Formats: sequence, C-alpha cells, structure tokens
Amino acid sequence: MSRKWNCLDNSPTETFFGRMKEEMWYGHEYKYKNADDLLAAIDEYINYYNTTRIVSKLKMSPVDYRHKIINEL
Repeated sequence: MSRKWNCLDNSPTETFFGRMKEEMWYGHEYKYKNADDLLAAIDEYINYYNTTRIVSKLKMSPVDYRHKIINEL
C-alpha cells in the first residue's frame, strides 16, 4: 500500500497501466466485442508484459530479471 500523500509510490503502477493502454487499447477499442474479450486480452497482455516484453532499463523481461537476481543469491 502506498504512503499517504506520496504520489511516487504509485509510479510503477501508473507506468504499467499507461503502457498497457497505449499498447493494447488506444486504436484497438473496436477489437473487444464484450467484457470477456477485454478481460482475456488484459490477461494476455499481463503475461506478455511479464514474460516477453523487454524493459529498456533492465534490458530483459521482468521474469528474466527476477530469475537472474534469484540465481545470484
């Protein structure tokens, strides 16, 4: 939970949702015919974001980065 009056605690979440809307929503709204289609697309995007999408700062996906850190312990 973020601290009261500290917007910086929300930064990672805001970044994720901003990217998700940019990459899968804007310009593609017509693809989702109902709520189930949209929920399935969101699940797919979260999986893609965590396992495949390269984060420029890390130069790898979040899952790969997590595995790297765990293996270094």
